[in-house]
Amino acid sequence: MLQALAIKYRPKTFDELIGQKAVSASLKYALNSKRLAHAYLFSGLRGSGKTSSARIFSRALVCDEGPNATPCGTCKQCVAALEGKHIDIIEMDAASNRGLEDIQSLIEQTKYAPSMARFKIFIIDEVHMLTTQAANALLKTLEEPPNYVKFILATTDPLKLPATVLSRTQHFRFKQIAQNEILTHLKDILNKEDVKFEEEALKFLARSGNGSLRDTLTLLDQAIIFSENHISTAKITEMLGFLDPSKIKEFYRAILHKDREKVFEFLEELQDYEASSVIDEMLFYLKESFFARSEEFSTLIYERFFRILSRAKNLLCDDDGFTLCVMAFMMMEASHLKEIDTQINELQNQIKTPTNEPQKENIKLEILKPQISQNAYELLLEKIYDRDYELAECFKQSTKFIAYENEVLIISSNAQGQNRTLLNQGFKIIQELLRENFGTNAKIEVRKELVIDESKLQSLKQNVNQNDLNSQFDELRKDAKKADPQGEAKEALKQCFGDPRVE
Repeated sequence: MLQALAIKYRPKTFDELIGQKAVSASLKYALNSKRLAHAYLFSGLRGSGKTSSARIFSRALVCDEGPNATPCGTCKQCVAALEGKHIDIIEMDAASNRGLEDIQSLIEQTKYAPSMARFKIFIIDEVHMLTTQAANALLKTLEEPPNYVKFILATTDPLKLPATVLSRTQHFRFKQIAQNEILTHLKDILNKEDVKFEEEALKFLARSGNGSLRDTLTLLDQAIIFSENHISTAKITEMLGFLDPSKIKEFYRAILHKDREKVFEFLEELQDYEASSVIDEMLFYLKESFFARSEEFSTLIYERFFRILSRAKNLLCDDDGFTLCVMAFMMMEASHLKEIDTQINELQNQIKTPTNEPQKENIKLEILKPQISQNAYELLLEKIYDRDYELAECFKQSTKFIAYENEVLIISSNAQGQNRTLLNQGFKIIQELLRENFGTNAKIEVRKELVIDESKLQSLKQNVNQNDLNSQFDELRKDAKKADPQGEAKEALKQCFGDPRVE
């Protein structure tokens, strides 16, 4: 009869237990040294081996050759335990038998000695589901049971148990099973089942199980059926709804090469997937590349991309496309930035480069200087527009370009009222932009523009009276004489030589 893989390959000894070495070693030593407690508590993630460990421990306690860490598996006690028919190993599901009456019935059974084994063992699964009254009723028996009674409690949530129960048991914590151990176990099972597989596909299954071996084996059952006994990466990604790793690699490559067209194509395609799933897949690919020491990304790019992806997880909203677009744009911007060491090396190389052709450099500088002086005002204005449109409009209306000499931009300003206030408030921004684009020593010299109020001139013109003008003209005419060149010449001679005399 065909069995589920989780049941078929359930561990039967402590050595077969996957991923719980600390628990296995402790229980084995307790059995071999006969240092046995009356009550145990196994807690941990679902599918981590709690119930299997409880059954192995129970069989080790009742084995005819025991109690020891390796039950024989052949005696009548072991055979009955393996078949789940042992009369002295009682399993109870506290999720469905959680009431006071159920616990009272269990307590009544503890009063009777075991029928065929040396111990009577009670395995209570999901013990945190017991009601408060039932848990309190169990306390006295749990603290001082008969010598032949052993309790093994199992739970996925020990914090829900009363402290009085926790203090009466030896607590063993089952950790989440590592993915590499799950992966090795999956390979062994598939080899025994004669199923072909790709290792990359098994990684997806191991990761999807989230540390639970039972969940992973359930997925493996489904994968064998879906892929028709040939587990491939393409089939598994299709079954689980994941992205194919080759597509993720192409997406990263498009981002690194700044190929916007391809990035947009991928973003359109990724709209069919959940953003959280895409981000998880990209994180997994990046992490795998990092630990594989792939040279596909530099150390700086790894650090930046990890930060962006973690930030993108916090940006998750109802619009998955928006989140993925923001993530892609941030990654493209991060890929433009250079490493500090690279920039320092480039600057050092420029400094160390011998100046074999000084004349050519001077010619270049002379060519560039007039261009800079001519466009300095326009370039600064353009940068201000990029930073603050309102400030740029005010700067354009209120200032005029005069000159750019010796790293000093000379402008005239006629700003008044609100424009003046706005320019004063934004002057630090303007200075910062000037230094960013023209050097740290660049300055702005502002000269006040002489403004003539034409309205006042007009009023002055209107106030001048026509009669006043006529009186001024009459005054000028009063001392005026008729032009007489000969008379003027005689007068000049007279002033120089006096009156003429006849001798």
